[in-house]
Amino acid sequence: MTFKLMKLASQSQLSSWLPSIHPQVWIFAIGRFFSEVGTGFTLFYAPIFFVNQVGLSATAVGVALGSASISGIVGRIVGGSLADSGEWGRRRTLLLATAISASGSLVLAATTNFTILVIGSLISGLGIGFYWPAAEAVVADASQIDNRRETFAIARLADNLGLAIGIVLAGFLIAIIGSYRWLFVIDAISFLVFFGVVYVGINETEQQQKKESEKTQHFASWRTVLSDRRFLVYIAVNIFFTIYLSQIHSTLPLYFKNFVIKSTTEGFAQTTISVLFAWHLVLAIICQLPVTSALKRCSYTLALTVSAILWAIGFGLIWVSGTAPSHNLVWVALALGVLAVAIVSYTPSAASLVTELAPENQRGVYFSINAVCWSVGYCIGHPLGGWALDQPRIITDSFWLGFSLSVAIVVVILQYLNRIWADQLPK
Repeated sequence: MTFKLMKLASQSQLSSWLPSIHPQVWIFAIGRFFSEVGTGFTLFYAPIFFVNQVGLSATAVGVALGSASISGIVGRIVGGSLADSGEWGRRRTLLLATAISASGSLVLAATTNFTILVIGSLISGLGIGFYWPAAEAVVADASQIDNRRETFAIARLADNLGLAIGIVLAGFLIAIIGSYRWLFVIDAISFLVFFGVVYVGINETEQQQKKESEKTQHFASWRTVLSDRRFLVYIAVNIFFTIYLSQIHSTLPLYFKNFVIKSTTEGFAQTTISVLFAWHLVLAIICQLPVTSALKRCSYTLALTVSAILWAIGFGLIWVSGTAPSHNLVWVALALGVLAVAIVSYTPSAASLVTELAPENQRGVYFSINAVCWSVGYCIGHPLGGWALDQPRIITDSFWLGFSLSVAIVVVILQYLNRIWADQLPK
C-alpha cells in the first residue's frame, strides 16, 4: 500500500511538472530533435571552419552568415502567408522548408570561397525562413491556454537536447577525422530525417476559412498585424533578444578559440569549446521546464524582463572572462550557465505572448513577423560580432560590456509594453 501511495504521489508530481501535451507536439518534437542534432554539428563550428580553414576574415564570415537573414526575411514573410493558406498550410510549408535547408547545408559543405559561402547562407536562410512561422503555428495550434508555455517549452527542450548531442558528437568527429565539411553533410541528412517525420507524422492543424479569397484574407491578416500596437512594441524588444542570441551562435565560439586568454598562451582548445557549449545546452535542458513553470506565475513582460536581466549578467561575465588575469575557464562556464537560463526564460514566454495576441486563423502571419525579428537580429548581430573580433583587443573585450549595458533599453521598452497592455496580460 505504501509503495502504491508513493507511486501515485510521484505520478501526481510528474503531471504537475509536465502537463498534458497534444500527441502531435511530441511527434513534432522528435523531428525537431533529429534536425537540431544536425544543426549542433555546424552551429558553433561553422565560424571556426570558415575563418581558420577556408581562410576568410571574421568580418567576411559575419557578413556572409548575416546574409542568411536577408533571404530569411523573405522566407518568413512568404512562409507565414503559406502557413495560414488553405492551399498550403503548416505541413506543406514545413516540408518545403526542410528540403530547402538540406540543399543549403550541402552548398555550405562545398564552400571554398566567400561567394559560395554567401550562396549557401542565402539558401539556408530561406529554408529557415519558411520553417519558423509554420513550426511555431503547429505548436500554438496544439496548445491550450493553461499549458501554452509548457507546450512551447517541450519544443525548445527537444531543440536544446538535439543541439547538445550534436555539439558533443561534432567535437569527437572533428578530433577523429579533422574535417569540418562532413559536419554540413550530416546537417543535410538531419533535415531529410525531419522531412520524413513531418511527412509521416504531422497532420494539418488548422483548417483555414475558404469563404473569402486567399488574397483578401492575406491582406487582412497583414493589416491586423501591422495595426496591433502591442505586438509592434514587442517586436522592437524582440529584435534586441535575437541580436543577443546571434552572439552565442557565431561570435562567442571564435572569441573563445582565437583570442588569447591572459593566463595561457592561446585560446581555448576545440574540445574545451565543445564541452563549454555542451554544458550551456545541458543546463538549458535541465532548467527548461522548472524555469518555465516558475515564470508561469508572471506576466509575459515580467518574464521577459527577468530574461533581459540575466542576459546583462551573462554578457558581463563574458567581459570578465576575457579580462580576468586567471580562472578564465571558470568565468566562461559561469557566463554560459547564466546565458542558458536567460534563453529558457525568453523563448517559451515570447512564443506564448505571440500566440496570445494572434487570432487563431492568423497565427502564421503573426509568427512570420515574429520570426522576421530573428532575421533582423542575426543580420545585425553576425556582422557586428565579426567586426568586433577584427578590432583591437580592448574594443573586442568592451563589446560584451556594451551588450550588458544595452539591456537597460530592453527593460524600458518592456515596461512601456506592460503599460499599454495594462491588465490584459495574465498575471
